[in-house]
Amino acid sequence: MSGDAWKEGGIDATGALMVLTLKVISCTINYSDGLLREEGLREAQKKNRLLHCPSIIEYFGYCLCCGSHFAGPVYEMKDYLDWTEKKGIWARSKDRPSPSPYLATLHALIQAAICMAIYLYWVPQYPLSRFNEPIYYEWGFWKRLHYQYMSGFTARWKYYFIWSISEASIIISGLGFTGWSDSSPPKPRWERAKNVDILGVELATSAVQLPLVWNIQVSTWLRYYVYERLIQKGKKPGFLQLLATQTVSAIWHGLYPGYIIFFVQSALMIAGSRVIYRWQQAVSANNAIFRKMLTLINFAYTLLVLNYSCIGFQVLSMKETLASYQSVYFVGTIVPIVFILLGYVIKPARSVGPKAQKSQ
Repeated sequence: MSGDAWKEGGIDATGALMVLTLKVISCTINYSDGLLREEGLREAQKKNRLLHCPSIIEYFGYCLCCGSHFAGPVYEMKDYLDWTEKKGIWARSKDRPSPSPYLATLHALIQAAICMAIYLYWVPQYPLSRFNEPIYYEWGFWKRLHYQYMSGFTARWKYYFIWSISEASIIISGLGFTGWSDSSPPKPRWERAKNVDILGVELATSAVQLPLVWNIQVSTWLRYYVYERLIQKGKKPGFLQLLATQTVSAIWHGLYPGYIIFFVQSALMIAGSRVIYRWQQAVSANNAIFRKMLTLINFAYTLLVLNYSCIGFQVLSMKETLASYQSVYFVGTIVPIVFILLGYVIKPARSVGPKAQKSQ
């Protein structure tokens, strides 16, 4: 249902239920982790585990707490309980004053206003209905590809708007506080409220970066509760863990073919981008020009495949999704597959830098 509402420019109750679903699941799993021995648990499991079953008031308070019903952000039950009880980073004393949320809230509200203005300006020029009109299929390849890019670019601004509004509400409540910076004087950080890095999305030099800057808290949830829990002990994660995680995300959004296709596409996109990144890291630091060329290729690759793939997320139906992909000769599907296959043929030497290995 929510897909139809969002497609028409509206919003309905199922958007709130999507966020509620993640809260219920994470609360349940964290209580289950609390019943296990701490040895063998991952760092995120240790940090978020619940050693005691929350009361009914605490549970409903967590599920229905302010700020996150439109489109997130999702936060942990452990953090919510610490916030309500003024524990952990929320504990106050003469040496630890309460941070002022007003400047950060104002920044989020101004960002929301700018995002909505941009969206309202562009959306009449790039309507989704154009993909069903004969004139779209009369255009040449490059014009159709450009329209796909602008359609995806325009649609993102409504998500930037709603996440900025939610960010403002989480910040002003105090729940978004995540500690003080190391600067002098120290400044309050509000990372728990942050759900998107706009420039990070639009200027991403690798598809691997996208989950770190787009729908940040849901991406974190998927990493903690799906991706990491599918990795067998002593083994490295592979494409199957990535595909399973993206499939769970697709089902969570709704049982529309467009969602399923988009998230399968995004798994291919990330896998292809990883191949380019490994090539980039294998290039000697002395060969800066070639390294920059690979960075540029990864940027162009991400730009192409992301905006091609997100058409399925917007139009939703199988017929419209495949028609839009076919109109550009499935370029955004073929290119990632080609890079993935090339990754098996051109295997770069391991990077010697531990930092590079960690970020990979």
